[in-house]
Amino acid sequence: MREFPDAIARAMPDAVVRTRALRKAYGELVAVDGLDLEIARGEVFGMLGPNGSGKTTTIRMLCGLVVPTSGTAEVAGLDVATNTEGVRRRIGYMSQRYGLYDELTVAENLRFYSSVYGLVGPERVRRLAEHVESLGLGSRLNQRAGTLSGGWKQRLALACATAHKPDLVFLDEPTAGVDPAARRTFWETIYQLAREGTTILVTTHYMDEAERCQRLAFLSRGHLIGLGTPAEIVKQFNAETVEDVFVMLQKRDEADEAAAASLSATGRR
Repeated sequence: MREFPDAIARAMPDAVVRTRALRKAYGELVAVDGLDLEIARGEVFGMLGPNGSGKTTTIRMLCGLVVPTSGTAEVAGLDVATNTEGVRRRIGYMSQRYGLYDELTVAENLRFYSSVYGLVGPERVRRLAEHVESLGLGSRLNQRAGTLSGGWKQRLALACATAHKPDLVFLDEPTAGVDPAARRTFWETIYQLAREGTTILVTTHYMDEAERCQRLAFLSRGHLIGLGTPAEIVKQFNAETVEDVFVMLQKRDEADEAAAASLSATGRR
């Protein structure tokens, strides 16, 4: 495992995510370029940017699903390139796409997903009992997942992703299509997990949710271009709101893509 410079190690000694000059290229297309990032244990961290900014590729590298072209990335002290299986045991993932088994009950979904993450035997029984109580799922254990409302499905999906007490949980637009009341409850649960030491990495297109994050990273065309608290981000871009920053970046990226397409078309004539 490659060692990072002492200055970086001192900056955040308990970092659960640490990347250094992280890069991923697909031929001539560079999806992520030179990403330096640290995320602390128990931090609620938002990763934002327009489509094509590099968010998904970054997350796939941190999950051990994509091998970096160069640079390094560690999750919970494990190198994502050389200890992929170890990394996968230390993370949880909740997608915006519904991933529960409708015909299984709440309890059966929990048992299945916890076993996938390696939680078995008496430890699984103990952990699931604690988890069910903390997330308020006790009254729903025998209900089939397919009959749950959107908010309850969301809560169950989060429970499945965190039953094994991961160091890091990825939440990929987790509240898409969920009503405001359920979204508020969901965020209360997220902060409870963070207080217990789980690091949360969120991607979202809801800017009110982005402002709930303790820190934000803005990516654009593969580069990290903004990092800090929501207030610091707004100040960095001389904007009034986080939403203004997002819209500005999206318009800029769309203009750059249109200019590149026009130049390419001119070259083919």
